[in-house]
Amino acid sequence: MANLKEIRNRISSVSSTMQITSAMKMVSAAKLKKAQDAITAMRPYSNKLSELLQSLSATLDENTGSKYAEQREVENVLIVAVTSNRGLCGAFNSNIIKQTSNLINNVYATKNVSILAIGKKANDAFAKQDRVIANKSEIYDDLTFDNVSEIAEMLMEKFETGEFDKIEIVYNHFKNAATQIVMTEQFLPIVPVETDENVTLDYIFEPSKIEIVEELIPKSLKTQLYKGIRDSFASEHGARMTAMHKATDNATELRDQLKLTYNKARQAAITNEILEIVGGAEALNN
Repeated sequence: MANLKEIRNRISSVSSTMQITSAMKMVSAAKLKKAQDAITAMRPYSNKLSELLQSLSATLDENTGSKYAEQREVENVLIVAVTSNRGLCGAFNSNIIKQTSNLINNVYATKNVSILAIGKKANDAFAKQDRVIANKSEIYDDLTFDNVSEIAEMLMEKFETGEFDKIEIVYNHFKNAATQIVMTEQFLPIVPVETDENVTLDYIFEPSKIEIVEELIPKSLKTQLYKGIRDSFASEHGARMTAMHKATDNATELRDQLKLTYNKARQAAITNEILEIVGGAEALNN
């Protein structure tokens, strides 16, 4: 009977785990809907802003280019690693950490690489290497454009002062609830766009083309960072919902197997007791 008691305890434990994972799945599904709506509504604006900025920048002379477009020899690199503050979301965080490590060890192996962690998981992964210059995990407590703008302004200042020669963002792009794509985007300097010299923009600029570009660049950079973090935020809930769905299915399958094992063991125990009773009765009769 001790074996039966052990199986009963395991069934109870698995059932409790299944209830927890099922509840987490429903919570993530509710949060995912809101996060998905936010990033879906934002993408057209972000893409159009980037397209407009690139079109304007391509028509400017090199001497009149923005300070954020300055191309210089890369010695100091800053990687903005966007992860979550919590786990239980499958390979969501490990994929970002793996891609960031690949940049550090392979792409920029001969450079001085620092990390700006957005999310506790990124901070925990790279703090031991003494590469993290700042941890902005609190951004998820109030994820607004204004709060992200402060981080973007800090990045722009570090590039402008020459502290870093190149800044890249590594984050999960939200495709759907089950699929997240790891993206590596160059934040600074602004990537130059190749255009056809015969194509001209027939626009009237007021006050001037240069002033408009100088005004659009900071706004575009802030929007780019905000979109990346928003993308990652939606991806996190999608990954967690998918992971908890699979965990619930696995727990259900394991519980059913344990119940079958329990019934077989119980049936065997009852059969043994019956055989002992019959054997005892036969012995008394003889």
